[in-house]
Amino acid sequence: MSLPIKMPFPPMEALSVEDIPTGAEWQYEPKWDGFRSLAFRDGNSVELQSKSGQLLTRYFPELIAALAELKATRFILDGEIVVPDGAAFSFDALLQRIHPAKSRVARLAAETPALFIVFDLLANVDGASLVKDILDTRRQALDHFARTFLRNNKTIRLSPATVKLPDAKKWFARVGNALDGIIAKRRDKPYASGTREAMQKIKNHRSADCVVGGFRYNEGKKVVGSLLLGLYDDAGLLHHVGFTSGLKAAEKAELTKKLERLIAPPGFTGNKPGGPSRWSTKRSAEWQPLRPKLVVEVRYDHFSGDRFRHGTTLLRWRPDKSPRQCTLDQLKQKKANLQKLLA
Repeated sequence: MSLPIKMPFPPMEALSVEDIPTGAEWQYEPKWDGFRSLAFRDGNSVELQSKSGQLLTRYFPELIAALAELKATRFILDGEIVVPDGAAFSFDALLQRIHPAKSRVARLAAETPALFIVFDLLANVDGASLVKDILDTRRQALDHFARTFLRNNKTIRLSPATVKLPDAKKWFARVGNALDGIIAKRRDKPYASGTREAMQKIKNHRSADCVVGGFRYNEGKKVVGSLLLGLYDDAGLLHHVGFTSGLKAAEKAELTKKLERLIAPPGFTGNKPGGPSRWSTKRSAEWQPLRPKLVVEVRYDHFSGDRFRHGTTLLRWRPDKSPRQCTLDQLKQKKANLQKLLA
């Protein structure tokens, strides 16, 4: 018997919202700051798949070994790969693992071993798919799986979950900004592969994953000054939505070389920099188009008029994400009734 789901399989995604949704139909989980991953075990075969559908198996040999040692010989788990750093987790240490040298990966696996935090079960030990089951059913199956196979396991850990909003808020009270946010999932919905229909994320800050569709040189210098950001619409067009600067001076020379190797038109296939906009400047039309290969996560304060209102803050590079996953629907927000603020 083989697994009922084949790779690559798009994991369920989350819609970014400002407030934690309330109601009996929601389950809450911590939002972990790592690499989203699906773990496939079919007998002696163990694979880790990234959110974008790429294999992460070679980068985390310690996780592969831990998954292979479980007495369950068939399953598909949805979870997050993290690297502990004291009492917290280090995303920078996680990025170091994506390295072509096998010897370096092996050294880092020994020096900074990763954890796999699981929060969903997509196929059970009998080889049956659970993706059509509602979350309540899947979570019960996952809890049973954890009690049976993960007891006292130091490498594969079960993520906590609650249906009580006060409990979710207590997570913030305990760890503050160390927690990336809260995930809310519909208890009455099946696993929504590749969509944002059944899951929401509430981060400690507003952020978005964007394609680097172009860049501008520093004025008067042949070195990168800012990155031009893009998001895809439903038609597959990449729209320019803003920029991010504040790049580290020590990294600009090397980054410029990396970007120049990717220069190729058109960069953006939808709205382009320099178009009519209240944010346009005389330098708006001076930019270099790039092939859509690079993804960054940026923090922003407002998104209106189909773009970020101000410059954004570069949080990190996201080599684990596919550019095509950087879509405008990340930024969909419920329209607020601002008139109520004037009462």
